[in-house]
Amino acid sequence: MNREQAEEILDHLILAARELDEAKAAAAILEDRDADVASLNAVVIRLSSELLDTIFERFPDLVPFSEFPEISSSLRWDQVQLPPTVSEAQVDEIVSSVIVRQWRKMARIVGDAVKRGGALDLKIPDEVFAARIQLLVDVGRCECQGDLRKWRHSEVRLKN
Repeated sequence: MNREQAEEILDHLILAARELDEAKAAAAILEDRDADVASLNAVVIRLSSELLDTIFERFPDLVPFSEFPEISSSLRWDQVQLPPTVSEAQVDEIVSSVIVRQWRKMARIVGDAVKRGGALDLKIPDEVFAARIQLLVDVGRCECQGDLRKWRHSEVRLKN
């Protein structure tokens, strides 16, 4: 393959990678309950990774980003099942303690919430905090920049 062919293929692969990332996020929700979905998810990841790796090995200057902005979690609050020892009020208290008025990366806010929960001996998964933050944005208590499902590529803050 020559450079021109690689550029054309790369354009298609990047579009496909974004669509596959959406499919992977949707499949991740069902993965725990369906072995076929888990297998499909693994195949999708392998296929897209191998194709991109081949192009980037031969043409490293074509890499359009240092890190693909993949979806960290697509869990929604209405899908969350809190552990019996954790209340919605406790989740809100933790989230309120880590979100500030300045823009912060979603990854940092989620990480800070997990640490705070751990300090309180609450075992709350990171995806639960992310889902709650998304709900707070949806109801207007917080605002965001970017797709909050992509934690390292989005920001959140308290609404002014």
